[in-house]
Amino acid sequence: MIFGLTFEKLLVIGVIAALLLGPDRLPKYAEMLARAVKRGRELLGTAKERMQDELGDDVDWRTLDPRQYDPRRIIREALLDDTPARPAAPAAPAPVAAQPEAFRPGTVPPFDSEAT
Repeated sequence: MIFGLTFEKLLVIGVIAALLLGPDRLPKYAEMLARAVKRGRELLGTAKERMQDELGDDVDWRTLDPRQYDPRRIIREALLDDTPARPAAPAAPAPVAAQPEAFRPGTVPPFDSEAT
């Protein structure tokens, strides 16, 4: 099944196309379809050859599969993972930073020449 098309569906599409095109134009369009399919096969063959030439023979095709980056699959695998998570170590308390002095009217505010 290509794109959910079964043989029966393709047959119905072919019959409808034959009725719409008529016996005069049908051979011409059938030939155009055959040429398009042949050209598509040539392009796929060329692309496959180029991939093999550039990547070599020892390619792990699973690493090149874009389906491995599907977020739904990643989340599903993470949720169904049977390995127990290690308990987090208790975090050390953060050091208390010294509070800056409150600004008093009449004093010069702090200025950082590198920040501007």
